[in-house]
Order: sequence, then structure tokens, then C-alpha cells
Amino acid sequence: MILSALSFAVMNIIIRYVNHLPVFQLVFFRSIGTAAITLFLIHRAQLPVLGSHRGLLISRALFGVSSMLCFYKAIQLMPVGTAVSLRYLSPIFASFIAIFMLKEEVRPIQWLFFIGAFFGVALIKGFDTRVSMEGLAFILTAALLSAFVYTTIRKISTREHPLVIINYFMVLSTIVGACGCLYEWQNPQGVEWPLLLSLGLLGFVAQVWMTKALQTAETNLITPVKYSEAIFTLLAGWMIFGEDQNAYALAGVLLVICALVANVYVKHKSRKALNPS
Repeated sequence: MILSALSFAVMNIIIRYVNHLPVFQLVFFRSIGTAAITLFLIHRAQLPVLGSHRGLLISRALFGVSSMLCFYKAIQLMPVGTAVSLRYLSPIFASFIAIFMLKEEVRPIQWLFFIGAFFGVALIKGFDTRVSMEGLAFILTAALLSAFVYTTIRKISTREHPLVIINYFMVLSTIVGACGCLYEWQNPQGVEWPLLLSLGLLGFVAQVWMTKALQTAETNLITPVKYSEAIFTLLAGWMIFGEDQNAYALAGVLLVICALVANVYVKHKSRKALNPS
């Protein structure tokens, strides 16, 4: 999971480094590499490329590409570490959505974590002048759309192969990114070409390592390590781009992460209590 978090953090830093490029162009380069890899693996494994639950697969892909567009736009408008930290509000939104879509219950203590997470957002917005209302709107929209991604994947459950789910997302993202590039294109310069081309491979490798981590250890033990992506990105943003945080904004980031880790732990304990086996 640490290797996965590092890979995602490197992707975030690359996106920050080339954030002068149009957002659709970033989405295109992020997606095309992973799409090529997943299509090859699907063909090798002789899986049905279109799957059997196409409505849900398309919905997941639409939510995913919309979230990616909003996230990359947010990185252009605020420090990258802050953007990554706020994007992790998606599990909070997912818990709300699951109440209605999946009929799940929320334990009273989880509401305390939710309040703590949004108080952290208020600290970040109130004490970091680099976080504009426009940037906050984009990153919160990205988190909300990611929550719909998680909920849709849970509705799909194990009925579709993970490669098929990823493939729908990446192929649609490539198409959307390519269409956007027709209207707005800026030639990458020098080292930007290999950096952009590496995004697809990094994304695929990060997903593989995350999957292996979840298959190896209990969810409540390994999932909190995923949030180290925010820590890695914060440190890199500070060292590479000079995006330091003041004490209040940093406290807000830590409050968001702690609330999310606590929520993961409580949800997992609740599921184990309901399904001891």
C-alpha cells in the first residue's frame, strides 16, 4: 500500500509540474497508457471486453472521468497537497450516498468523524489564502463524484472483472480527453513528454499494488496507509514547489485524514460484527 501511495503521489506531482497544460490534455495522457495496458490484459485473459452490466459500467466511467477533470483543475488552483487531502473526503460523501443507494446504516460515532472532517475543510479554507472558492468547489465536486464511483463499484460488486471496470473508465477518459484536445492543445516541451507518457503506467502500477495490498491484509489495517499519499504529496509540494502550509491549514489537513482513518476503522469493525465469518 505504501508503494501504491508513492506511485499516486508521483502522479500528483507530475500533474502539478505540468499544470499549465489544458486539463483535457492531462486526462488524455493519464488515461491512454492505462487503457492500452488493460485492453492487452483483457485480450490475453479472454475476458468479455464489454462486460454484462453496461449501464453501471458506463455510469462508473462517467463519474470517474468527471471527477478526474475536476481534480486536475483543482490542482491548477490550489496547492497540490491540499487538493489531494480534500479529495479524500470522498469516503465521507460515499457514506451519505450509501444510506440511500445501498440502504446502509451510519453509526452515531461516524457522524462525529464527518463533522471533524468538514471542520478540517473549514480550517483549510479559512487559513490558507491560496484556496479560493473556485478551487474549493472543484475539489469538493471531485470528491463527491469519486463517492459515486465507489458506490457504483459496490453495486457492481464482484459481477464484473476489475480489469473490465478499469477499462471502461480509462477508455472513456481517453475519448473525453482526446475530444477536449481537439479544441485546446498545447505542445509539451522537453521532459514534459516522458513525464506525461509515464502517467498511465504509474496509474496502472499503483492500482495493482493497492489491489495486492487489500488482498494481503485486513482492510482496517491496510486502508489507512493509503492516506499516506496525502502526506507524501504534501511533503513533495513543499520541497519541490515551495507549497508550505501554515499551522492552521496543516491542522485542518491532519484533522481530515484522522477523521477518514477513524471512519474506515469503525466501518470495518461494524461489518465484522455483522459478518463474523
